[in-house]
Amino acid sequence: MKEPLTILVAARDEEATIGETVELLRARFPQAEVLVADDGSRDRTAERAEAAGATVLPLRRLGKGQALSSAERAAPPGRLLLCDADLRGDLRPLLAGDADVNVAIFRERVGGGFGLAKSVARGLIRVLSGFEAVEPLSGQRALSSRARAAVFPLAPGFGCETRMTIDAARAGLRVEEVALDLEHRATGRDARGFIHRGRQLVDLALGSGPLAVNFRGRRLPLVGWLVGVRADPAVAAVAAIGLADDLWSGEERGFRAHLAAGRTTGVLKLVGIPLVGLLATRKLSGAILVGLAANTLNQLDTRPGRALKAYLVGAAATGAPLGTAVLLLTYDLREMGMLGDAGSNALGSMLGLRSVSRLTERGRWIAIGALAGLTIFGERRSLGELIERTPVLRELDALGREV
Repeated sequence: MKEPLTILVAARDEEATIGETVELLRARFPQAEVLVADDGSRDRTAERAEAAGATVLPLRRLGKGQALSSAERAAPPGRLLLCDADLRGDLRPLLAGDADVNVAIFRERVGGGFGLAKSVARGLIRVLSGFEAVEPLSGQRALSSRARAAVFPLAPGFGCETRMTIDAARAGLRVEEVALDLEHRATGRDARGFIHRGRQLVDLALGSGPLAVNFRGRRLPLVGWLVGVRADPAVAAVAAIGLADDLWSGEERGFRAHLAAGRTTGVLKLVGIPLVGLLATRKLSGAILVGLAANTLNQLDTRPGRALKAYLVGAAATGAPLGTAVLLLTYDLREMGMLGDAGSNALGSMLGLRSVSRLTERGRWIAIGALAGLTIFGERRSLGELIERTPVLRELDALGREV
């Protein structure tokens, strides 16, 4: 028996087309629920979708990938059909095949730019998964329950379809493309069209790189490695060690779990970061201070903006650089990216390295004692729990973050 089907539509300011799209979907798939993720529309998109018979999920502006991921979490188990809000045509042939992912190819191309975004997307899919895609950016896709589990949550923004194909192919799932007679509102070769394709290229690059799932279940680009793009080789080395943990870490959490497991990326950080501190400062106290500072920032990176706010406080006291942290703070708070271990460890190492030059030997050991105490507390309880139980810290921690 075929599994139940839910149709997901991400829509933003689509009042002119969403009603017709929903009506066509309900006529062609009468047994399926149509779930419209209203991505912060400022017009009557939600009203028109509901009038046409869809269930509407109101969201703040998250972008296409995050909107579809929110809708997927709200959908019942089973197959999914993804559809753009301005589509005209019959998607029933997408459900006829046996592939895990069926992607619609528009038989006739209308409008569009010079093909740069599609060429980049095809190249990324080929390099990262080995699959040769004809239509890498199509939003019309049918997914089996196996494919749904493999690709959701999606990459953010307009990189979601490309990363979906990459993830499905990497998981060993069967991906097929089907040519259909479809139409949609195509972007042209005007200023608006080129701005849209520019955003697509940025989202493609971010969505095809390292990603992680945050505490809300949103899949975000790991951008903290940017902290390591500095003239300071020690900070770059710590960022590289943290990035290895981002890419290949297991389920272990805390020093004891990593030490018990043996060869893990956590053990690499435990040994590697203090070694970088020792080489950079030529002091035992410097090695310990850099390692503990990196670990403390890493422990704080459990909510958007938390580690960066702590870094800015520490930077004000030590004179550490502010530029990259200030740049990343808005993106982190708005959940458009994540620091990851690469960013939090690198920021912590910057505080540690600057403290070594600012503090006396006695001052360094006092700082080491304080950071060691925080580390032990974090191993036994949670620094986040301490922040959330302390009224002043809780208010500062929540400042600027989505509720």
